[in-house]
Amino acid sequence: MAWKNGESAINTHPVSNGRKKATKKPKRRFPPEVLSPEEIAAMMGACSDTPTGIRNRALITVLYRAGLRINEALALRPKDLDPRNGAIRVLFAKGGRSRTVGMDGQAFDALGQWLEIRAAHGINGRAPVFCLLDGKPLQDGYIRVLFPRLGRQAGIDKRVHAHGFRHTHAAELRAEGVDIGIISKQLGHRSIATTARYLDHIAPWSVVHAMQNRTWN
Repeated sequence: MAWKNGESAINTHPVSNGRKKATKKPKRRFPPEVLSPEEIAAMMGACSDTPTGIRNRALITVLYRAGLRINEALALRPKDLDPRNGAIRVLFAKGGRSRTVGMDGQAFDALGQWLEIRAAHGINGRAPVFCLLDGKPLQDGYIRVLFPRLGRQAGIDKRVHAHGFRHTHAAELRAEGVDIGIISKQLGHRSIATTARYLDHIAPWSVVHAMQNRTWN
């Protein structure tokens, strides 16, 4: 059923009493698209050297190198960061669970640049790590616009979104041979079985490699 403004929100199907029942269209699901190291570098290069650009680059770094969900990253406070031990405490994870994840020193260095700017603007430790220059939280709507725009500026043809950095993180860990149990804990999955399905969905390398090894008779 199409409305006059061009939008179509529902389909109608007949039911037994002769009236039509309205049903929602199924939500379109896009396949995961993992970014290459070159594409990640291009995304970071597309961020300006202004305070907000450095903040955005730091946000990409945390999503990419720690594999956090966007809501987990936006909920971080400075007290949750432990650069000395290379750890981040995630207090507001999916399902209300908390966990501690690891992040490499180079990523903490990139994050530290934003933390210095943040402190210079007088933003206190009660404000989220990733915030506006007045200390107010970043909104999801800003992120949904930001990453596709940076992707276009970087010349990336793939669909670029916040969760894609988490996909890339997981795919890289698998390619590096990290134990699936460690990957599961890093991502905050309830079970290794969930992680196995997740990895097979975003990085089905066993299938790809099996096909590559086939020969013509």
